[in-house]
Amino acid sequence: MKTIGLKTALAMTVGALTGQALAAGYALNEQSISGMGTSYAGRSSAADDASTLFGNPAGMARLKREEASFGIAALHAKTDISDTSSPSYVSGSNDGDMVPFTAVPMGYYVKPLDEKWAIGVGVYVPFGMITDYESGFEGRYFGNYSEVRVITLQPTVSYRFNEQLSIGFGPTINRIDGQLESASLSRFTPGSNDGQVKVKGNDTALGFNLGVLYEFTPHTRAGLTYHSKVEYRLKGDTRLSGPAFDQLASAGIPAPGKYKASLDLDSPESLDFSITHELNDQWTLYAGATWTRWSRFEALVIENKGIPAQLQPTLAPIVEEQHWHDTWAYALGAAYKLSPQWTLRSGLAFDQSPTNNVDRSPRVPSGDRTAVSLGLAWNPSDDVTLDFAYSYLWEEDIKVNRSRNNASQTYSAKYENSAHGFGAGLTYRF
Repeated sequence: MKTIGLKTALAMTVGALTGQALAAGYALNEQSISGMGTSYAGRSSAADDASTLFGNPAGMARLKREEASFGIAALHAKTDISDTSSPSYVSGSNDGDMVPFTAVPMGYYVKPLDEKWAIGVGVYVPFGMITDYESGFEGRYFGNYSEVRVITLQPTVSYRFNEQLSIGFGPTINRIDGQLESASLSRFTPGSNDGQVKVKGNDTALGFNLGVLYEFTPHTRAGLTYHSKVEYRLKGDTRLSGPAFDQLASAGIPAPGKYKASLDLDSPESLDFSITHELNDQWTLYAGATWTRWSRFEALVIENKGIPAQLQPTLAPIVEEQHWHDTWAYALGAAYKLSPQWTLRSGLAFDQSPTNNVDRSPRVPSGDRTAVSLGLAWNPSDDVTLDFAYSYLWEEDIKVNRSRNNASQTYSAKYENSAHGFGAGLTYRF
């Protein structure tokens, strides 16, 4: 029954922590298609369109016209799993491609009120993932399906003090939803007659984004953006079903059923700094660095309520150690203006993984990663810009070594992760 409790503890958030998003941990970078083309090197200083509402709200004061930006980024990930090992009574496959083709939407609207004030609103996805292993996955007892998403609404205001200094602020309203499914080992027939654990949880919580933009010259500017932590208390249900739990019921333990569960989770704060320099009429250069406080994620602690008395000793608060560490991400990018209508972009980024070799699991098969990006902007008129972007990401090879119940359950494997990102966006100026 300790296995049941562990699955419950993991259900609310560990499923979010996959290495397949195009950012460290379970964060997503896909909030701007124009930024995607430079690997987000100038995220807090570029202020090219309304998506600056997320990248740096202070940049809204630079926009001269009312405008709306909409976009979608699609992610296609691939994982190769090899060198696997598990107990002899466990059989299964390791196809590896556990992340289905996924789309991430975004939308922004900014309206300058005068030469100093601008207001806007944005909807975007700062965190999210989905993993879906095959049903016979060898590591299924450590998780076979996970889906977590955060959708954020951000009303924002920006003020320009003078030609050099602007600030921006926006409270964030964040909705998190999560679901996890995993297999549970049968006590009586290990390796077959698995049980199924399915957990759903959600919450809505507040945070904020704060940005400063300073223009040293008309051609050089620097931006600093702070994205606050968000404190969630997810509430939901844990459902236990399948042959393994039916066997427990036959033995007098009423395990099958639906139970209330809750979990406290803080998404990390981050600080993004970047510089944009317009070298001449054709070339623009970008450089940026992002610090994320993943060290807040030390452990998962789950609370279960309403469970039968026979299960309380094993489903009391359970701690799953994680011990993540803070990370840095770095990026360089450039844009080349072919003509008034066409602009090419490119970027290179390096992103540290917050996981460690001891606590890494099949749900977090993540290593340090490198990404290269290409972008293209087309301006058929002064009112319209179409942005397209492509990114390719690859990670260092990593090992997963998991065990529980005094090593009676184990799974180890080598993971090789990569991902393709595709983006398209439209900006319209009124």
